[in-house]
Amino acid sequence: MTILEATNQTPGAKPAPRLTMIEAINQSLRIEMERDGRVVMIGEDIGKNGGVFRVTDGLQAHFGENRVFDAPLAESGIIGTAVGMAVYGLRPIAEIQFAGFMYVSFNQLVSQAARMRFRSGGMFTVPMVIRAPYGGGVRTPELHSDSLEGVLLQTPGLKVVVPSNPYDAKGLLAAAIEDPDPVVFFENIKLYRSFKQEVPEERYVIPLGKASVVQEGSDISIFTYGAMVSVVLQAAKQVAEEKGASIEVVDLRTTWPLDEETIVNSVTKTGRAMIVHEAPKAGGIGAEISAIINENCLYSLLKPVARVTGYDTPFPPPQLEDLYLPTPTRVAWAIAATLED
Repeated sequence: MTILEATNQTPGAKPAPRLTMIEAINQSLRIEMERDGRVVMIGEDIGKNGGVFRVTDGLQAHFGENRVFDAPLAESGIIGTAVGMAVYGLRPIAEIQFAGFMYVSFNQLVSQAARMRFRSGGMFTVPMVIRAPYGGGVRTPELHSDSLEGVLLQTPGLKVVVPSNPYDAKGLLAAAIEDPDPVVFFENIKLYRSFKQEVPEERYVIPLGKASVVQEGSDISIFTYGAMVSVVLQAAKQVAEEKGASIEVVDLRTTWPLDEETIVNSVTKTGRAMIVHEAPKAGGIGAEISAIINENCLYSLLKPVARVTGYDTPFPPPQLEDLYLPTPTRVAWAIAATLED
């Protein structure tokens, strides 16, 4: 059993069903649609086919074509339509088949959805969710693996969520759907069916903007999210066994807004920090966290902040992606180097 699988177990309690991330997201969508008649879904092949990964499987059959409906192959139209529905009182969930396909809809996302509250002086809000798979490790073609959270970092008005496990995916999605402003919900492709975890059948909400300390430690803080959480935990276990180090691992869960309080408190305690993500290095989440640490924890730092990331290139073709993605070995080497005096 992994650390993540054990996170939400309560001694003596009846075990909850074990779900994959896809099953947890599907369950959360079903619960939110039953709870709120304003929740509708729009996307390519999300109806009868259940979407490219079958995340929405069975929802159109249960809720009907007026609440779960297919859209043409036009991402700008999907997000633009969702913006209009949100302004007029619905709570749309737009599915984009792969995050890289969102590039063609950036005008609707960045200059319409994200700015509507500001532009209208608070008269209109856009309570919508954009769900999109992302991430490498599954040998997809170009534009299917891109990580866009760093690209969206400088877009005021958007929240960005990246769950790392089924339990968090269900609770964070519930919070995203009830949020009054647009939320981009990135789902890592490799995590969709890679493991199961106990997920309560009843509804629960995990607040946006709140990180989770998945492993406490005192020698170094590592901040990460999505599929990199399990990579970091493997590396941390290896370094702990070899060097006896006490390593704190923080799952950000929301990459914007960041949980600055948890970041600052952790680094103030350990004195060393590292950020791990598979998105490119320049101007990304790691750079922002490094700046937060320098602004708030400079006198606590024993070593410069380290980053282990993808490279500043487009996501590579399948035969090269093992060289691009951070691995447990690469992360373990960086942890050991940062722990050196």
